Amino acid sequence: MGTTGVTGKIARQDWLKPVEDTLRKGVQRAYESGGPRGRKIKNWLHGTWLGHPLHAVLTDVPIGAWTAAMCFDLVDAIGDREEFGKAADAALMVGIAGALGAAVAGLTDWQDTDPPARRIGLVHGLMNVGSVALFTGSLVARKRDSRGLGRGLSALAYALATVAAQFGGELVYGQRVGVDHSAGQKLPEDFVPVLAESELREGTPQRVRYEGVPILLVRRGNRVFALAETCSHMGGPLSEGRLIDDSVKCPWHGSQFSLEDGRVLDGPAVHPQPCLDARVRNGQIEVRKASGQPLVRTAT
Repeated sequence: MGTTGVTGKIARQDWLKPVEDTLRKGVQRAYESGGPRGRKIKNWLHGTWLGHPLHAVLTDVPIGAWTAAMCFDLVDAIGDREEFGKAADAALMVGIAGALGAAVAGLTDWQDTDPPARRIGLVHGLMNVGSVALFTGSLVARKRDSRGLGRGLSALAYALATVAAQFGGELVYGQRVGVDHSAGQKLPEDFVPVLAESELREGTPQRVRYEGVPILLVRRGNRVFALAETCSHMGGPLSEGRLIDDSVKCPWHGSQFSLEDGRVLDGPAVHPQPCLDARVRNGQIEVRKASGQPLVRTAT
């Protein structure tokens, strides 16, 4: 059975729901209790400052370190050279440290996912916890001069981490967690009319469409803003969100974007919203893909 079939079965395991809900609420309360500082930490761990999920970057550390440890162990076992054994031990420690950082970032991202990705992510995380525990046991065994046991535990841990990585791939490629949901949409290259000016009310987000692609329009005073309407985080409808000054907050997970340039003001989103130029001509609001000039034009 392929990974997709297995994850489908995992998604139907309702007995995991109490664990899932308890953990999610605990993580949310932890960040909320920190107030503005907690929110800043949460955004940092999401990777809003990076423009890319931080978790994906951090996972390279344990994977690379543990792979190196396996190689050093193999050379050590064949040649009985002490320096390779020490290198394997050091690589294990680097991997464990990196895994802890990746786990914190991953847990932060996980709390802002929806079923079935949330349940698949829970199992993915638990498997990684198991692999870290086995790697830690391996390190303890090595320190007690039980290198054979240490190598065996490392091999078992590496196999478990490999399976967990496959579930991580399903989250990205199957469930589209961490990818830009606003990318690849066809936006007009030249100005096209999308709505009569009289139909756009002040301070009310409105969805219009260009060849089936949803576009968000917002009027603020004598200015008209236009963004891709599909939230880059998980595809939420920004037209159903709340305006906060010159920004819009997604109704699904609370990501907040600047109407001016689409940049992320608050996570969990890490990818900015695509912007469009907007103008009013002959009583019609016209939009086009942002040209690199000022992203918002004054309505006339």
